[in-house]
Amino acid sequence: MIMASDANTLVQPTIMPLGDGALLVRFGDTLSEAANSAAIAFARSLADVPLAGVVESVPNLVSVLLRYDPRSVQLAQLSGEVRLRLYARDDAALPPAAHHAIAVTFGGEAGPDLDAVASSLRLTPEAFVTAHNASALRVLATGFAPGFVYCGFHPPELQLPRRAEVRASVPAGSVLFAAGQTAIAATAIPTGWHVIGTTTFRNFDPQATPPTRMRAGDAISFEPAP
Repeated sequence: MIMASDANTLVQPTIMPLGDGALLVRFGDTLSEAANSAAIAFARSLADVPLAGVVESVPNLVSVLLRYDPRSVQLAQLSGEVRLRLYARDDAALPPAAHHAIAVTFGGEAGPDLDAVASSLRLTPEAFVTAHNASALRVLATGFAPGFVYCGFHPPELQLPRRAEVRASVPAGSVLFAAGQTAIAATAIPTGWHVIGTTTFRNFDPQATPPTRMRAGDAISFEPAP
């Protein structure tokens, strides 16, 4: 997992070929607001005006993967088109974000790490929940597992590294906390993140089109479940 960086200076994007049918456009070596916003904006621009030969473009935390058909476009040609798009891009031109309000049951059996997280941050569990929910976050990326959502960024006073030990499995709906982010598991997964609660919200339905309800750039807020 890429850790969040305090620096918001965007490095020059790099274009990296991946095999004979994909390339990666990378906006930073560490996770920052600038790099993540640039990746999301670039992916949105590709979705609005696709490049010839590109069959899929997927944003990650600091990069965008482009899969292309090598029978219809060559790497050199595509790389040139990408460079032109990068030169003309506007990282601030993100369209209005959808907003998702997520109700969470914090602590107890649903969030076995909540007390330890609060203690590590020198907060009571109640104060931590209040601070955690104080402001809206942004969906930084989806991936790692089907429907898994990374959300950030929390302020520096809520920064905490991952657990020293990995849990073999946490259930779908687990609300996870680490590295200045909150994540939501949509399927059962192993994790080294702190489990602070659970939600009935599921961001993955294999029968739906698209199968996920959130996308990178959406706004998300958390609130205690009634």
